[in-house]
Amino acid sequence: MHPAGVVSAPFVLFAAGMLAVSAQPSRSQAGVPGHARACPGARSVTGRRSCAPRMRARGAAAARAVFTAAAAFVLSVAVVAEPAAFIASAHAQPYPSKPIRLIMGFPPGSTVDILARPVAQRLTEALGQPVIVDNRSGATGIIANELVAKAPPDGYTLLSAPSSSLTSTPHLNDRLPYDALRDFVPVAQLSAFGYVLVVHPSVPAKTLRDLIALARSRPSGLAYGSSGTGSGFHLAGELFQKMAKIKLLHVPYKGGPPGVTDLLAGRIDFMFYSLAVIQSQVKAGKLRVLAVTAPQRDPLLPDVPTMAEGGVPGYEATGWHGIFAPGGTSREIVERLNTQVVRILATPEVREIWLQQGMGTSSANPAQLAQRMRADYDFYGRLIREAGIKSEGS
Repeated sequence: MHPAGVVSAPFVLFAAGMLAVSAQPSRSQAGVPGHARACPGARSVTGRRSCAPRMRARGAAAARAVFTAAAAFVLSVAVVAEPAAFIASAHAQPYPSKPIRLIMGFPPGSTVDILARPVAQRLTEALGQPVIVDNRSGATGIIANELVAKAPPDGYTLLSAPSSSLTSTPHLNDRLPYDALRDFVPVAQLSAFGYVLVVHPSVPAKTLRDLIALARSRPSGLAYGSSGTGSGFHLAGELFQKMAKIKLLHVPYKGGPPGVTDLLAGRIDFMFYSLAVIQSQVKAGKLRVLAVTAPQRDPLLPDVPTMAEGGVPGYEATGWHGIFAPGGTSREIVERLNTQVVRILATPEVREIWLQQGMGTSSANPAQLAQRMRADYDFYGRLIREAGIKSEGS
């Protein structure tokens, strides 16, 4: 496909010239009176009637008709080719050629936001176009997810989301306006992290095994808080209850901070939460960490065992954040974005920011992230069904 102005313009000029020539009278007709061109009364040099002028006129007319038809055909090709050429030219524009929106369903200052902004800033520098963070909070990320799912798959609208938003939330709402697996294309994994199990100092448990024994000694179980039904923190507690064979009472809050407030006040027994958010309370002795949920110990808490080491073999509850594009986005765009994000995550300054948040970076490619997303979607779907978890509004 040639660009506009290279193929179609000569077609137009050639066709116009052909039409102009066809509009001129033929040399056999020029200067011949109309009655002679009609043949009757026309005579040859011998004095006999002759229809040669008429035959010549008919031949000229036929030639003009063919010429005109050819010109019309060429002109029609040019008219059709012109828009196609413009379309080809538009698709040939380098990506990106305009600003990119990075939408998230959580407010400024949230973990999702804290991770997205350094990446957006550095993507702006790398791509030569602004990458604008757009916070669309509400409905546990559903509003933002829908905006991206229904956006054109051109790489100019992206989603930054925690894993729970696309792997557990869908199992709690059967009326979502999108399909989490079909309507999003994984672009890059921003982080990988585990949680910490923290108790109030008044809880008589110094180790995870102590906490399990305490839960078994109480018929009503222990109360633990989370940032909401279906959140990663909630599901970490459900998995703990299932694998340790204990009874727990889940207390959902509208976000993590209210739960931490009640934990600090001793109104609930423990929580699974992000270490980065509660580090100061842990250092001040206001909360006590018993275990980490990742399969390996946290560099910030080298003396704290994993859940598996502490008494629940095989336990692992981890989360991640990722960037996604609308379903149907081209592989070229996805791979270009992934390459840049992975490069950004490997820089020392970004690694330090992530470390302060209690998280690790990732070098996963889109296919690896898609595989992880599918595995988590299936795993948490089974856990939610088996535990009989329902959304808070149902």
